Amino acid sequence: MIENAHVTNYINLYKSGKIKLNKRRQKLVWLLESDVLKRDDLYFDEDRIEELINFSSDFFFEHTDFQKFTDALLFLYKKEDDEPFFDRILLVLGRGAGKNGWITTVALFLISELNGVRNYNVGIVANSLDQAMTSVDEINAAIIEYPELNDSFYNLKRAISSTLMGGKITPRTSNVKTKDGARDSLVVFDEVHAYENDAIVNVFESGLGKVPESRSIMIGSMGFVRGAFMDQMLDTGDKVLNGDLPASDLLPIVAQLDTPEQVNDFDNWELANPMLVKPLSKYGQMLFGKIKKQFRTMSESDSARAEFMTKRMNLPTVDVTKSVASKEEITATNQEIEVPVGSMAIGAVDFSSIRDFTAVGLLFFVDGKYVWQTHSFATKAFVSQYMGYNLSPEDVKGSNVFAPLKEWEAKGDLTILDDPTISPSVVTDWFDARRDIYQINEIVMDNFRAELLRQSFLQSGFNNLNVIRNPKAISGLLAPRIEEGFANGSFAWGDVPIMRWYTWNVLVNVKADGNREYLKKEERKRKTDGFMAFIYALYRADELTNGVDVAANLEAMLNIDF
Repeated sequence: MIENAHVTNYINLYKSGKIKLNKRRQKLVWLLESDVLKRDDLYFDEDRIEELINFSSDFFFEHTDFQKFTDALLFLYKKEDDEPFFDRILLVLGRGAGKNGWITTVALFLISELNGVRNYNVGIVANSLDQAMTSVDEINAAIIEYPELNDSFYNLKRAISSTLMGGKITPRTSNVKTKDGARDSLVVFDEVHAYENDAIVNVFESGLGKVPESRSIMIGSMGFVRGAFMDQMLDTGDKVLNGDLPASDLLPIVAQLDTPEQVNDFDNWELANPMLVKPLSKYGQMLFGKIKKQFRTMSESDSARAEFMTKRMNLPTVDVTKSVASKEEITATNQEIEVPVGSMAIGAVDFSSIRDFTAVGLLFFVDGKYVWQTHSFATKAFVSQYMGYNLSPEDVKGSNVFAPLKEWEAKGDLTILDDPTISPSVVTDWFDARRDIYQINEIVMDNFRAELLRQSFLQSGFNNLNVIRNPKAISGLLAPRIEEGFANGSFAWGDVPIMRWYTWNVLVNVKADGNREYLKKEERKRKTDGFMAFIYALYRADELTNGVDVAANLEAMLNIDF
């Protein structure tokens, strides 16, 4: 059994009702009490905990109860090797919670003689040099204000070095070409909400372990990049909190609202931002006033609400007027359902352009689920010119502009064609390869380039073609079915990231008459072909369930020019 005064104090503040904790932090308290603090093979380094707290108080700012709680867990060690028990920390707090300020004090302390580890290097990784320089700039300001710090540290313009211990703090960008070879003991990954994948994290973490007490700390607020690195780490954190992974795998400290409704009670805002715990500090008062003003603006604008809820309240919110489904609903399509040989299928193809992307697919109805098997084709010329296909994976990672096409290609979900156009035969060959496995009842396509495809299908022996004359009307008519399918988890696409990407790229436009149409959020780089092919297949989906011809029932409406 181990204990630390700051950990005990923070837990007691919660239990006595003096502070509020969101569900993820409640689970963290439970994990600490039921597992970590009951162990006898761990110990808190009390001296360094207090020295860090005093160091920050003397030269930067007084650590809050929450920060002291985090300080203590940072210096929790294993008795067997005196290495940190929590060597990976995920710190996700609402904007304005002081993440970077805390990192500044921790980083400078760790390279100092107070920490006592020689050559302890700290790398701060961010998406821009300006962001990575935040801590260096704050330290320089402190050195100017407190001349006594000159005895321990000196400024290297773009780094801070320890005079006595030999360690230094170095800002790094996530897009530099020479990432290997770093001998960092602590790597801080800033703005992790913007990382598309774990590539940059893997590169920098591979350099850890060369100096004692190696750690990595990932900080950020929730972001708008779904299914990426932040979501992966949150999933890992949830597994730790639920007991499915060892506590030592990750220390997830995530402050956020638990439900959107909580935002209407100002007292709940501390769930997402520990700086708003009462009584408010001077900084807390200023921050509360600023957030309150933004809240009033949020109430008048959907886009402002999405920004406020995601960044301030740390609760990712989808603007329903812009996205077809929530992140959770789209992620829930990752269901692997086996389709029996001989099953009836509806084929569909979106062939709107022969020079960029084309998507094909087969829709099945199995065990109450709409199962979608899909594949995409793209021309090398297009993806090279507009979508960064020739860039290295490390240059693509973390980008909000370029999709990981080569990953999808290697996975087998995408074929890049070294031809100027996508030949209709490529499309028909895909269906032809599956006609002996499944009963392809018909193949649905829109009327754009339909004649070009029709000839190729007829030559391949496919006579069961269905051409949609008014695709926009189909989108509006099927919108309720699509929304219901996502809400009920009825769509099973398997682990096909490109299909989820297509869906995230869909812009839902609500017209004046209340009908919905599916557009692209960005015309050139954010494709929707796979999602549109899926919609075309859903248009005939009733044939898979009960034989009702939904198209016939909608024919009168389709004749109307919407």
